Parts: sequence; structure tokens; C-alpha cells
Amino acid sequence: MNTPAHLLIGAAAFGAPGERRTMAAALAGALLPDLSLYLMAGTSLYVLNIPEQVVFDRLYFSSAWQTVFAIDNSFLLWGAVLLVAIRLGWAPMMAFASAGLLHLATDFVLHAGDGRPHFWPLSDWVFDSPLSYWDRTHHALWIAPVAALACLAAYTVLWRKGIGLWGRLGFGALLAAELWVARQWILYF
Repeated sequence: MNTPAHLLIGAAAFGAPGERRTMAAALAGALLPDLSLYLMAGTSLYVLNIPEQVVFDRLYFSSAWQTVFAIDNSFLLWGAVLLVAIRLGWAPMMAFASAGLLHLATDFVLHAGDGRPHFWPLSDWVFDSPLSYWDRTHHALWIAPVAALACLAAYTVLWRKGIGLWGRLGFGALLAAELWVARQWILYF
């Protein structure tokens, strides 16, 4: 899924609009598995001026980048964080870990040919899903509308939970970004 979708769904599932720390933690957990990609790709493209094709065809699949992805996309590490959070009874940490695990679960089933080693450090195995959120040859024309509906539903849940004006605007911007990006994937990939 696209990052805006992860943010919307993670916030709707685990955020609490009246509790800023819990909502912020849910958003952070939903974002963190993608953050390394943004930082490494952004630095490579805009600071080091490495061509896009090199970044996404070579560096993305390099052992160095895959090691970083293995760490921040490990079900085992995120599960350990959730267990610690439950043991401590700390709601923001539970929201953080739960949103991160939800992110990983959706990525696990929606990455065809570009998945992550989700069971690191026990295994470097990568599930090659038959489904993709962006690749038409792997059913993206069906997945993208379902993901868009899930994002619309998440926005509706957040609205009904009582998010304020700034939340409505912020999550509305995420919804608009998700719809725009999904459109781009469908039209061009």
C-alpha cells in the first residue's frame, strides 16, 4: 500500500483522536516501516543526484538497502515491541506497534516482486505475493480501488471518532494524496 493509506488505516484502527500521544504513536507506527525508503531514496536522488533508474532498479534491491528494510519490516521485531507494550500496559506504545504490524501485514500480501524479508533475523525469505497495490500485471486494477475504499472508510471512522478540524484537513489531505497516487500507479504502471 501507499504510505498515505498506511497512515489513514493505522490511525483509524489504533489512534484515539482525544489522546494526542496515542494518535501520534499510531501514525508513527504506520509510517516507520516506509521511512527508511524515503530517507535513502530521497538522499540518493536529491542529494547525491543518483539517477532514478539506478536507485529503484539497483540500490533498492542491494544487500545494504534490503538489510535496512529487513530490520524495519520485521514481524518479529514489531511483535516484540507489541509484547513489551502490552506487558507495560502503555497505550501509545501498543498503538505504535499495532499500526506498524498492520502496515507489515498489508505490505506482506500486496508486494509482488518487491517484498521485504519480514521474518528477519530468523530468515531472509521474501514472500512474492501474487497481488500488488501498484503493478497491473499483479491485479492492481482490482487492488487499488479496494485500497481507496479502505482509505475512505478509515477517514469516515476517524471523522466519526471525533477528529477536530485540523485532523479532518490533515487526514483529508492524506486521503486526497492516496487517491492521486493510486491513480498514478494505475495509469502508468
